[in-house]
This record gives sequence, structure tokens and C-alpha cells, in this order.
Amino acid sequence: MRILKMGQVGGGIGAFIGEVHRKAARMDGGIVLAAGAFDVVPENSLKQGKLLGLDPKRVYSTYQEMIAGELALPLGERVDFIAVCTPNHTHYPIAKACIQAGFNVMCEKPMTLTVKEAEDLEALVKKTGVVFGLMHNYTAYPMVKLAKDMVKQGDLGKLRKVVVQYPQGWLWQLLEKSGQMQASWRTNPKTSGAAGSMGDIGTHAANLAEYITGLKITEVLADLTAFVKGRKLDDDGNVLLHFEKGVKGLLHASQIAVGEENNLKIWIYGDKKGLWWSQENPNFLHVISQVAPEEIWKRGNGYVADKSKTAARGTRIPSGHPEGFLEAFANNYANFADTIRAKEEKRRAKPEELDFPSVEAGVRGMKFINAVVTSSKKGNIWVKI
Repeated sequence: MRILKMGQVGGGIGAFIGEVHRKAARMDGGIVLAAGAFDVVPENSLKQGKLLGLDPKRVYSTYQEMIAGELALPLGERVDFIAVCTPNHTHYPIAKACIQAGFNVMCEKPMTLTVKEAEDLEALVKKTGVVFGLMHNYTAYPMVKLAKDMVKQGDLGKLRKVVVQYPQGWLWQLLEKSGQMQASWRTNPKTSGAAGSMGDIGTHAANLAEYITGLKITEVLADLTAFVKGRKLDDDGNVLLHFEKGVKGLLHASQIAVGEENNLKIWIYGDKKGLWWSQENPNFLHVISQVAPEEIWKRGNGYVADKSKTAARGTRIPSGHPEGFLEAFANNYANFADTIRAKEEKRRAKPEELDFPSVEAGVRGMKFINAVVTSSKKGNIWVKI
């Protein structure tokens, strides 16, 4: 297995998600961080590079400088991909520049600020053939993959209803006025986009529902609210969902649900059985029935591997030892890296290697955001995706 070299944009000193990406990428030993443009302030980028032990020549002031610097290196020495770990409004220009330069890309979500930008990136990816990953990490938990395979194998019967929630409480006050960096850019339309909570975490819920069911959301009816006085974007949202094949659903996302942390949870009901999974207790999948006792499937056991190859592939340690957030990120990185290797080996990537969110998921996410915002602004009407 060739070790891939990673470049990173963002993830400067004190950044949360950039450090998560670095840890996750390194987890399985197949990726090393080789270069970066970590901060918009050049001195801070250099400080972060020094803390990470990088060659100072490969710590850059801007992403444009990194692209040029890496392209100047021989093919075997330059980075194999670039991870975009910056605020929302910068994803599109950075990812586009990387793709045009021929670099594979792993991008934080949401992929862009508009549907047009998302479709532009999709066209570029198809034209260039680069490998593009989008970091929707929640679909990478082993028990989510088990749930997907159960649905696909017909264990639940014909699907009828999906309920998915993602309540948080961290924005229950006007935190953005305190100077808190995450709150400041996530609640600003110029840096976050057209939606607040619905763009930040509602897209995770929608992506999770589509991933497990294998069905696309076809239309939405949304009611978005900014409960905190002075806030410019929604901090709470309730959405009715119509899926393909007549399946219906509900989606609730909030960042003013006082006392909640990251309570992402999903219930899926068929005409035979149902199942539910909770992100805060991710090593268990609950299967329920009207005529039998509840089943609790536990990550890491042989019976899970027998049922789902993808769940087994995403499991590193024996049952009873919790795996979670970082490992889910790492699962996406592992599959993304194997797909890059498959491209280099001029072979078709295996289905399990391709099991990570792609540019198409990014387009779906932007269309979802656009639809819910339009629905809410127009008086809570049904809007097609």
C-alpha cells in the first residue's frame, strides 16, 4: 500500500475540524501530512507547520502558493490530495483551483454556497477525473453501514417512513457577539451561506437519511426560524420530506435545543420491521418489530461482519471497545485513499472502496439547502428538489 501525501488548507492553531481531519487521515497509516496553508495569516500558518513538524519549504502562506509550490515538485514528491478544511464560503474557490491543477480533493461540507457552484464542481470532477470526497462523516459509522445493508437486503420490508433529528444547544444565546470564532462565521450569511442550522447540521441529517434508505428526497416543506434575537440565519428548522417510492419523513434540526449536544438520531420504518440508530451511542443498532423482541446489534461482532462487508471494513477493534467520531472520519479517508490508489493502478475501484460521499453528495446537499430555504421563505410550501 503506497502511503499518500496529504496537503491541507485550513486547520490552523485552535481550529477544531482541521485537527480532526489530520488525526483521522493518519489513523490507518496510509496517509501522511506533507504540506499545508493553515491560516489566512502567513505567520500563523508557519507556526502551525512548525508545530506539526513539517518542512518549512512546504508550509505556505496561501492555497494558491501551495498549489504552485507542489506542482513544481516531481510527481512522486508532491501531495496526492488536498483537504479543504476552511469556512463554507471558501470551499468552492479552493476546491475548484485544486481540481483545475489536477489534485484530488477531500472537502468539508457543505461543498459550496450555491447550487450553481456545486454543479460547476461536479462538472469539473467529471471532466478531470480527479477523486473528490465530501466529509459527511456520520454515514461512515459501521452501524450506519449495517443499517444501509439491512434496508438494501429487505430486512425491513417495503419502506414507509423516515424520522431523523439533529438537535444541538450550543447557539441558544447570541454567542456570535462574544467573539467565538465558530459561532461568528457559522451564523453569518456571507461565510455560512443561505442557511444556518439547516445548512450546518440539517444537511447531515438529510444525507444520513438518503444514505441508509438508498432513496433521494424529492420534495420538502420547511419551517425555519431564527429564535435568538439579532441572529441573521435560522437556528431551528422543521421539515416534512417526500422520498422516492412514496416514502415519507420528518427532519428536525436545531442549535437552540437547550441541553442537547450532538443528538443525531434516525428511525426507519418498513412494513416488516423498523430500526433506529443514535450518534451519541454509535456502536449499537436497534432493530424493532411488532411481533418479536427488540434486537440490539453490537459493533465488532462476527454476526455484523456476516451481514455487512462495509460495516466490517469500517471496524478496527473488537466489540466492547467504543469506536466513534474520529474513526468515522478515518473510514471516509481510508476509502477515499484506496480509490486514489485504484486510479493510479488503472483499475476500477471496488464498491466498498467507493463507499464515501462524493461530489454528487455535495450537489444533493446544496439542492436540499436551497429547497428548504425557498420553502420557508415562500410560506411553508412544498418545493421539489
